[in-house]
Amino acid sequence: MLHFDSDYMAGAHPAILEKLAETNFEQTPGYGTDAHCERARELVRSVCECPEAEVFFLVGGTQTNATIIDALLHRTQGAISADTGHIATHEAGAIEAGGHKVLAIPHTLGKIDAEGVRSYCAWFFGDANHEHMVEPGVVYLSYPTEYGTIYTKDELGAIASICREYHLPLFIDGARMGYGLAAEGADLTLPDIARLCDVFYIGGTKVGALFGEAVVFTKPDLANRFFTLMKQHGALLAKGRLLGIQFETLLENGLYLDIAHHAVNLAMKLKAAFIEKGYELAIDSPTNQQFVVLDDQTKARLSEHATFGFWEALDDGRTVVRFATSWDTREEAIDELIGLL
Repeated sequence: MLHFDSDYMAGAHPAILEKLAETNFEQTPGYGTDAHCERARELVRSVCECPEAEVFFLVGGTQTNATIIDALLHRTQGAISADTGHIATHEAGAIEAGGHKVLAIPHTLGKIDAEGVRSYCAWFFGDANHEHMVEPGVVYLSYPTEYGTIYTKDELGAIASICREYHLPLFIDGARMGYGLAAEGADLTLPDIARLCDVFYIGGTKVGALFGEAVVFTKPDLANRFFTLMKQHGALLAKGRLLGIQFETLLENGLYLDIAHHAVNLAMKLKAAFIEKGYELAIDSPTNQQFVVLDDQTKARLSEHATFGFWEALDDGRTVVRFATSWDTREEAIDELIGLL
Protein backbone atom coordinates (compact mmCIF):
# COMPACT_ATOMS: atom_id res chain seq x y z
CA MET A 1 0.00 0.00 0.00
CA LEU A 2 1.22 3.48 -0.90
CA HIS A 3 0.61 6.24 1.64
CA PHE A 4 -0.05 9.87 0.74
CA ASP A 5 -2.48 10.84 3.51
CA SER A 6 -0.28 13.48 5.10
CA ASP A 7 3.28 14.69 5.54
CA TYR A 8 3.85 13.34 9.05
CA MET A 9 3.22 9.61 8.67
CA ALA A 10 6.84 8.48 9.02
CA GLY A 11 8.99 8.88 12.10
CA ALA A 12 11.95 11.20 11.65
CA HIS A 13 14.83 11.83 9.29
CA PRO A 14 17.64 9.31 10.00
CA ALA A 15 20.08 12.12 10.84
CA ILE A 16 17.79 13.17 13.70
CA LEU A 17 17.48 9.64 15.02
CA GLU A 18 21.26 9.25 14.88
CA LYS A 19 21.78 12.48 16.81
CA LEU A 20 19.16 11.54 19.41
CA ALA A 21 20.80 8.15 19.90
CA GLU A 22 24.27 9.68 20.03
CA THR A 23 23.23 12.12 22.78
CA ASN A 24 20.91 9.74 24.63
CA PHE A 25 23.05 9.40 27.75
CA GLU A 26 23.95 13.07 28.06
CA GLN A 27 22.85 14.66 31.31
CA THR A 28 21.39 18.10 30.60
CA PRO A 29 19.21 20.65 32.41
CA GLY A 30 15.56 20.62 31.44
CA TYR A 31 12.91 22.88 29.93
CA GLY A 32 15.00 24.03 26.97
CA THR A 33 17.85 25.50 29.04
CA ASP A 34 20.43 23.04 27.69
CA ALA A 35 23.29 23.66 25.26
CA HIS A 36 21.52 21.90 22.35
CA CYS A 37 18.52 24.22 22.58
CA GLU A 38 20.79 27.24 22.83
CA ARG A 39 22.71 26.11 19.74
CA ALA A 40 19.39 25.57 17.92
CA ARG A 41 18.29 29.09 18.89
CA GLU A 42 21.51 30.51 17.46
CA LEU A 43 20.90 28.61 14.21
CA VAL A 44 17.31 29.89 13.98
CA ARG A 45 18.49 33.47 14.49
CA SER A 46 21.18 32.96 11.86
CA VAL A 47 18.97 31.46 9.12
CA CYS A 48 16.33 34.14 9.80
CA GLU A 49 18.95 36.92 9.88
CA CYS A 50 17.25 38.14 13.05
CA PRO A 51 19.86 38.23 15.83
CA GLU A 52 17.47 39.82 18.33
CA ALA A 53 14.78 37.12 17.98
CA GLU A 54 13.48 35.25 20.99
CA VAL A 55 13.15 31.52 20.15
CA PHE A 56 11.17 28.83 21.94
CA PHE A 57 10.56 25.16 21.19
CA LEU A 58 7.13 23.54 21.52
CA VAL A 59 5.90 20.08 20.61
CA GLY A 60 2.97 20.36 18.16
CA GLY A 61 1.09 22.77 15.93
CA THR A 62 -2.26 23.15 17.72
CA GLN A 63 -0.50 23.59 21.05
CA THR A 64 1.78 26.18 19.47
CA ASN A 65 -1.05 28.14 17.82
CA ALA A 66 -3.08 28.22 21.03
CA THR A 67 -0.14 29.28 23.20
CA ILE A 68 1.06 32.03 20.85
CA ILE A 69 -2.41 33.48 20.31
CA ASP A 70 -3.06 33.48 24.05
CA ALA A 71 0.25 35.30 24.56
CA LEU A 72 -0.55 37.98 21.98
CA LEU A 73 -4.13 38.73 22.95
CA HIS A 74 -5.89 40.53 25.76
CA ARG A 75 -8.78 38.46 27.11
CA THR A 76 -11.27 40.66 25.19
CA GLN A 77 -9.57 40.16 21.82
CA GLY A 78 -9.76 37.62 19.01
CA ALA A 79 -7.67 36.46 16.06
CA ILE A 80 -8.41 37.40 12.45
CA SER A 81 -8.05 34.32 10.25
CA ALA A 82 -9.14 33.00 6.89
CA ASP A 83 -12.38 31.08 7.33
CA THR A 84 -10.42 28.07 6.07
CA GLY A 85 -7.51 28.67 8.45
CA HIS A 86 -6.35 25.82 10.62
CA ILE A 87 -7.37 27.57 13.84
CA ALA A 88 -10.84 28.13 12.36
CA THR A 89 -11.43 24.58 11.14
CA HIS A 90 -9.27 21.65 12.20
CA GLU A 91 -8.19 22.54 15.73
CA ALA A 92 -11.39 21.56 17.51
CA GLY A 93 -12.02 25.05 18.87
CA ALA A 94 -8.66 25.19 20.67
CA ILE A 95 -8.51 28.97 20.40
CA GLU A 96 -12.05 29.38 21.70
CA ALA A 97 -11.32 26.89 24.49
CA GLY A 98 -8.53 29.22 25.55
CA GLY A 99 -10.95 32.13 25.85
CA HIS A 100 -10.44 33.83 22.48
CA LYS A 101 -12.61 34.00 19.40
CA VAL A 102 -11.48 33.28 15.84
CA LEU A 103 -12.65 36.17 13.67
CA ALA A 104 -13.05 34.46 10.31
CA ILE A 105 -12.86 36.45 7.07
CA PRO A 106 -13.24 35.26 3.45
CA HIS A 107 -10.34 33.62 1.64
CA THR A 108 -9.16 33.17 -1.92
CA LEU A 109 -7.64 29.69 -2.33
CA GLY A 110 -6.82 29.68 1.37
CA LYS A 111 -5.28 33.15 1.43
CA ILE A 112 -6.49 36.34 3.05
CA ASP A 113 -5.43 39.69 1.63
CA ALA A 114 -4.61 43.17 2.86
CA GLU A 115 -7.95 44.57 1.74
CA GLY A 116 -9.84 41.90 3.64
CA VAL A 117 -7.94 42.69 6.84
CA ARG A 118 -8.40 46.43 6.32
CA SER A 119 -12.14 46.04 5.65
CA TYR A 120 -12.66 43.99 8.79
CA CYS A 121 -10.76 46.44 10.97
CA ALA A 122 -12.50 49.46 9.43
CA TRP A 123 -15.89 47.82 9.98
CA PHE A 124 -15.07 46.95 13.59
CA PHE A 125 -13.65 50.29 14.68
CA GLY A 126 -16.27 52.16 12.67
CA ASP A 127 -19.07 50.49 14.64
CA ALA A 128 -20.24 52.75 17.46
CA ASN A 129 -20.93 49.63 19.52
CA HIS A 130 -17.52 48.02 19.02
CA GLU A 131 -16.77 48.04 22.76
CA HIS A 132 -19.51 45.41 23.07
CA MET A 133 -17.72 43.21 20.51
CA VAL A 134 -14.60 41.05 20.29
CA GLU A 135 -11.77 43.28 19.16
CA PRO A 136 -9.30 42.03 16.52
CA GLY A 137 -5.96 41.66 18.28
CA VAL A 138 -3.80 39.61 15.92
CA VAL A 139 -3.79 38.54 12.28
CA TYR A 140 -3.16 34.83 11.74
CA LEU A 141 -2.22 33.18 8.46
CA SER A 142 -0.49 30.00 7.33
CA TYR A 143 2.47 29.63 5.01
CA PRO A 144 1.70 27.60 3.02
CA THR A 145 -2.07 27.71 3.43
CA GLU A 146 -4.43 24.80 4.03
CA TYR A 147 -4.87 24.74 0.25
CA GLY A 148 -1.17 24.35 -0.41
CA THR A 149 -0.98 27.89 -1.80
CA ILE A 150 1.68 30.45 -0.90
CA TYR A 151 1.84 34.17 -0.30
CA THR A 152 4.15 36.32 -2.40
CA LYS A 153 6.50 38.81 -0.80
CA ASP A 154 4.29 41.64 -2.03
CA GLU A 155 1.12 40.05 -0.65
CA LEU A 156 2.67 39.44 2.75
CA GLY A 157 4.18 42.91 2.77
CA ALA A 158 0.78 44.47 2.08
CA ILE A 159 -0.82 42.52 4.94
CA ALA A 160 2.04 43.50 7.26
CA SER A 161 1.48 47.15 6.34
CA ILE A 162 -2.20 46.97 7.33
CA CYS A 163 -1.24 45.22 10.56
CA ARG A 164 1.13 48.07 11.43
CA GLU A 165 -1.57 50.61 10.58
CA TYR A 166 -3.94 49.00 13.09
CA HIS A 167 -1.19 47.98 15.58
CA LEU A 168 -1.95 44.29 15.14
CA PRO A 169 0.78 41.64 15.47
CA LEU A 170 1.14 39.44 12.39
CA PHE A 171 1.46 35.75 13.24
CA ILE A 172 2.38 33.08 10.68
CA ASP A 173 1.60 29.42 11.29
CA GLY A 174 4.59 27.66 9.76
CA ALA A 175 3.70 24.03 10.40
CA ARG A 176 4.62 23.34 6.76
CA MET A 177 6.99 26.30 6.42
CA GLY A 178 9.71 24.27 4.69
CA TYR A 179 7.40 23.16 1.89
CA GLY A 180 6.29 26.75 1.34
CA LEU A 181 9.87 28.03 1.15
CA ALA A 182 10.73 25.24 -1.31
CA ALA A 183 7.61 25.74 -3.45
CA GLU A 184 7.84 26.43 -7.17
CA GLY A 185 7.78 30.19 -7.72
CA ALA A 186 8.22 31.07 -4.04
CA ASP A 187 9.86 34.46 -3.54
CA LEU A 188 9.72 34.54 0.26
CA THR A 189 12.70 33.55 2.39
CA LEU A 190 13.02 33.10 6.14
CA PRO A 191 14.70 36.53 6.47
CA ASP A 192 11.77 38.06 4.56
CA ILE A 193 9.29 36.42 6.89
CA ALA A 194 11.26 37.52 9.95
CA ARG A 195 11.33 41.09 8.62
CA LEU A 196 7.62 41.26 7.80
CA CYS A 197 5.93 39.53 10.71
CA ASP A 198 6.03 39.66 14.50
CA VAL A 199 5.97 35.98 15.34
CA PHE A 200 6.06 32.77 13.32
CA TYR A 201 7.17 29.22 13.72
CA ILE A 202 9.36 26.88 11.73
CA GLY A 203 7.48 23.59 11.68
CA GLY A 204 9.40 20.42 12.39
CA THR A 205 6.67 17.83 12.94
CA LYS A 206 5.66 17.84 9.25
CA VAL A 207 9.15 18.49 7.89
CA GLY A 208 11.41 15.74 9.14
CA ALA A 209 11.30 15.90 12.94
CA LEU A 210 9.73 13.38 15.29
CA PHE A 211 7.88 16.36 16.73
CA GLY A 212 8.52 20.01 17.39
CA GLU A 213 7.94 23.59 16.29
CA ALA A 214 10.47 26.44 16.63
CA VAL A 215 8.66 29.66 17.62
CA VAL A 216 10.35 32.90 16.60
CA PHE A 217 9.38 36.23 18.15
CA THR A 218 11.00 38.88 15.96
CA LYS A 219 9.83 41.56 18.42
CA PRO A 220 11.30 40.40 21.76
CA ASP A 221 8.86 42.49 23.83
CA LEU A 222 6.02 40.27 22.58
CA ALA A 223 7.72 37.27 24.19
CA ASN A 224 7.44 38.61 27.74
CA ARG A 225 6.31 35.80 30.06
CA PHE A 226 6.01 33.37 27.14
CA PHE A 227 8.09 30.73 28.95
CA THR A 228 5.68 30.80 31.89
CA LEU A 229 2.69 30.77 29.56
CA MET A 230 4.11 27.67 27.87
CA LYS A 231 4.12 26.01 31.28
CA GLN A 232 0.53 27.09 31.90
CA HIS A 233 -0.53 25.59 28.56
CA GLY A 234 1.23 22.28 29.25
CA ALA A 235 3.55 23.14 26.38
CA LEU A 236 6.87 23.18 28.24
CA LEU A 237 8.69 19.91 27.57
CA ALA A 238 10.77 18.81 30.56
CA LYS A 239 13.24 16.98 28.30
CA GLY A 240 13.54 20.09 26.17
CA ARG A 241 16.82 18.99 24.67
CA LEU A 242 14.89 16.50 22.51
CA LEU A 243 13.50 19.51 20.64
CA GLY A 244 16.78 21.40 20.51
CA ILE A 245 18.66 18.43 19.08
CA GLN A 246 16.13 18.02 16.29
CA PHE A 247 16.28 21.65 15.17
CA GLU A 248 20.03 21.65 15.59
CA THR A 249 20.16 18.77 13.11
CA LEU A 250 17.59 20.22 10.70
CA LEU A 251 19.22 23.65 10.47
CA GLU A 252 22.94 22.99 10.86
CA ASN A 253 23.78 22.06 7.27
CA GLY A 254 20.66 23.07 5.34
CA LEU A 255 18.90 19.73 5.86
CA TYR A 256 15.54 21.42 6.50
CA LEU A 257 15.29 22.98 3.06
CA ASP A 258 16.95 20.02 1.33
CA ILE A 259 14.26 17.60 2.46
CA ALA A 260 11.52 20.15 1.76
CA HIS A 261 12.77 20.54 -1.83
CA HIS A 262 12.77 16.74 -2.15
CA ALA A 263 9.08 16.57 -1.21
CA VAL A 264 8.07 19.46 -3.46
CA ASN A 265 9.99 18.09 -6.46
CA LEU A 266 8.16 14.77 -6.15
CA ALA A 267 4.82 16.56 -5.74
CA MET A 268 5.49 18.48 -8.96
CA LYS A 269 6.23 15.19 -10.75
CA LEU A 270 2.92 13.80 -9.50
CA LYS A 271 1.09 17.01 -10.43
CA ALA A 272 2.43 16.83 -14.00
CA ALA A 273 1.25 13.23 -14.24
CA PHE A 274 -2.26 14.14 -13.06
CA ILE A 275 -2.45 16.81 -15.76
CA GLU A 276 -0.97 14.59 -18.46
CA LYS A 277 -3.45 11.79 -17.71
CA GLY A 278 -6.45 14.11 -17.78
CA TYR A 279 -7.25 14.40 -14.08
CA GLU A 280 -8.81 17.63 -12.86
CA LEU A 281 -6.81 19.56 -10.29
CA ALA A 282 -9.03 21.26 -7.73
CA ILE A 283 -6.30 23.74 -6.76
CA ASP A 284 -3.11 24.81 -8.50
CA SER A 285 -0.77 24.12 -5.59
CA PRO A 286 3.00 24.65 -5.91
CA THR A 287 3.76 22.81 -2.67
CA ASN A 288 3.84 19.23 -1.39
CA GLN A 289 0.03 19.08 -1.17
CA GLN A 290 -1.80 18.22 -4.38
CA PHE A 291 -5.59 18.35 -4.64
CA VAL A 292 -7.35 16.36 -7.35
CA VAL A 293 -11.00 15.67 -8.23
CA LEU A 294 -11.97 11.97 -8.39
CA ASP A 295 -15.20 10.27 -9.36
CA ASP A 296 -16.37 7.44 -7.12
CA GLN A 297 -15.11 4.67 -9.40
CA THR A 298 -11.61 6.11 -9.70
CA LYS A 299 -11.48 6.88 -5.99
CA ALA A 300 -12.45 3.31 -5.12
CA ARG A 301 -9.92 1.87 -7.58
CA LEU A 302 -7.03 3.99 -6.34
CA SER A 303 -8.00 3.29 -2.71
CA GLU A 304 -7.16 -0.36 -3.24
CA HIS A 305 -3.52 0.59 -3.74
CA ALA A 306 -2.96 3.97 -2.10
CA THR A 307 -4.19 6.07 0.81
CA PHE A 308 -4.94 9.77 0.45
CA GLY A 309 -6.88 12.41 2.37
CA PHE A 310 -10.51 13.45 1.97
CA TRP A 311 -10.80 17.17 1.30
CA GLU A 312 -14.26 18.09 0.01
CA ALA A 313 -17.40 16.49 -1.40
CA LEU A 314 -18.58 18.27 -4.55
CA ASP A 315 -22.22 18.85 -5.51
CA ASP A 316 -21.89 16.60 -8.57
CA GLY A 317 -21.00 13.59 -6.44
CA ARG A 318 -17.28 13.72 -7.08
CA THR A 319 -14.70 14.21 -4.32
CA VAL A 320 -11.67 16.42 -3.89
CA VAL A 321 -8.87 14.42 -2.31
CA ARG A 322 -5.36 15.40 -1.21
CA PHE A 323 -2.12 13.63 -1.99
CA ALA A 324 0.71 14.82 0.26
CA THR A 325 4.37 14.08 -0.31
CA SER A 326 6.91 14.40 2.45
CA TRP A 327 10.60 14.35 3.31
CA ASP A 328 10.45 10.53 3.32
CA THR A 329 8.53 10.00 0.05
CA ARG A 330 10.39 7.70 -2.33
CA GLU A 331 10.46 8.45 -6.04
CA GLU A 332 9.64 4.78 -6.64
CA ALA A 333 6.37 5.31 -4.76
CA ILE A 334 5.52 8.28 -6.98
CA ASP A 335 6.28 6.23 -10.10
CA GLU A 336 4.08 3.41 -8.81
CA LEU A 337 1.22 5.82 -8.12
CA ILE A 338 1.59 7.37 -11.58
CA GLY A 339 1.35 3.87 -13.02
CA LEU A 340 -1.96 3.39 -11.20
CA LEU A 341 -3.37 6.58 -12.72
